[in-house]
Amino acid sequence: MNPTFAAFAAHAYTEAGLDRADPLRHDSAALAALWPCARVLRLDSQLRAVVGADGQWQPQRPAPVAALPGDALFLGIDRADQLPWFARIEPVAADEPVVELRQAASQWPAPMAARFAYARGMLHWQQRTRFCAGCGQALAYERAGFVARCQGCGSEHYPRVDPAVIVAVEHEGQLLLGRQASWPAGRHSLIAGFVEPGETLEQAVIREVHEETRIHVEPSSCRYQGAQPWPFPGALMLGFAATAVGGQPQVDGELEHAAWFSHQDIGLALAEAHPTIHLPPALSIARSLIAHWYDRRGQ
Repeated sequence: MNPTFAAFAAHAYTEAGLDRADPLRHDSAALAALWPCARVLRLDSQLRAVVGADGQWQPQRPAPVAALPGDALFLGIDRADQLPWFARIEPVAADEPVVELRQAASQWPAPMAARFAYARGMLHWQQRTRFCAGCGQALAYERAGFVARCQGCGSEHYPRVDPAVIVAVEHEGQLLLGRQASWPAGRHSLIAGFVEPGETLEQAVIREVHEETRIHVEPSSCRYQGAQPWPFPGALMLGFAATAVGGQPQVDGELEHAAWFSHQDIGLALAEAHPTIHLPPALSIARSLIAHWYDRRGQ
């Protein structure tokens, strides 16, 4: 069996096709002038996208109000047609359909799903960043939604991104996978975890793999592969490949099971033909890393 799988860069949310145009965030007059021709991505209070009856965002939708709203988030300028893009949280009528971000990733064109992810991540940060961590006073948003300024002490707060590593660990032609008890039956994935303060990405890879499986990674083998914004709610997944020294996985904490899987097992799982192993969905960097390992090992 030698099925063909998507290239590594196939995972979702990575290319929105926008120039983020940072200088325009400082220029309220320029943004106001762009608003009449803007494309507006509408989200409801639960950060779902408002769509048409067919489940697709409607690119011909005009800006909903004539003047630039104070809460409009400026996303950037479309590189293809030079039109400005904004996002807002708006009231939604009971009969207006909405979609979740994961659903959009499987049904929308990739750039549109990436724009939705971008908007959702920023608006989630705004929803949960209302008061100053220093003095407790209310925050007001500036620079088209990208800076929150304290109305008391004047301190600035910026969007939070949490870096996390995810790694395809191999040893003697096998791939290390684990599963959490809360996942759907049979779901297995790569080892992943958040980077801690004072830690390099490679150190985080080594630490996470050992903490979760007691497997030792060869430090010099850690190789960066690519990244994926993961706005659930605000992570940046940093993909690695690495080689283990050896040994059998042991779990006693976050994972309920971890094991080495053969190239044949992974091929069956990618083809959704394995009787017990189910892999993460195609939108994820985890799936891309697994498929990349499978294709590379098969050469």
